[in-house]
Amino acid sequence: MKKITAYFVRHGQTMLNHYNKVQGWIDSPLTAKGRADAKRAGEQLKNIPFVAAYSSDSGRAIETAHIALRQNPANMNIVSYQYPEFREQCHGYFEGNDLNQMWQFVGAQVKLTSESAVLGTYGLEKARDLIHQADLYGEAENNDMFWKRLDRGFDKLRANSQDGDEVLVVSHGMTIRSIVDRYAPDLDLGVATINGSITKLEITDDDIHVDFFNKVDFQS
Repeated sequence: MKKITAYFVRHGQTMLNHYNKVQGWIDSPLTAKGRADAKRAGEQLKNIPFVAAYSSDSGRAIETAHIALRQNPANMNIVSYQYPEFREQCHGYFEGNDLNQMWQFVGAQVKLTSESAVLGTYGLEKARDLIHQADLYGEAENNDMFWKRLDRGFDKLRANSQDGDEVLVVSHGMTIRSIVDRYAPDLDLGVATINGSITKLEITDDDIHVDFFNKVDFQS
């Protein structure tokens, strides 16, 4: 059975992260801290012999991957790919809005007023459906849409990899946390994925094992 080791990194802090705005499919540039987040992750992973690097097609993920790979002495030999399937979830009408206001609007459906209350009561997957239901345009991804897209990304990664490959994947906070929530729920302690943090997955033909989640002090 093929096994791939994937180091998932959340992109560095962006301008919209800094201002506490909803950022899914829309994009914004990395801040100075965000570039430092990316460099830190790259330095922690510099001894991993990556055969390939993947990111979503969002600019913040692509830039984070470029900065991180520059820290790897073999970076010239690492082929990079952009997969839209590894994007953040789409928030539709709420993209770019104040994050707390979105959760007040979404939570009103279930008489809750904060992100922590909605996620703590309903979990990530049901919360995605609540965002979809609250979207005035009906364009936010529901949970089924989100996972069909993400599963396609994992299938493409499997098809493009050989047994024993180690790869870098730069993705997004809620996307990474959702993977952990589904495949290793005991590791999801309700803490947001940190910018530039590292999550290690072992991907086989029919399963995903999470070795660790959300590390900012990893040593390769």
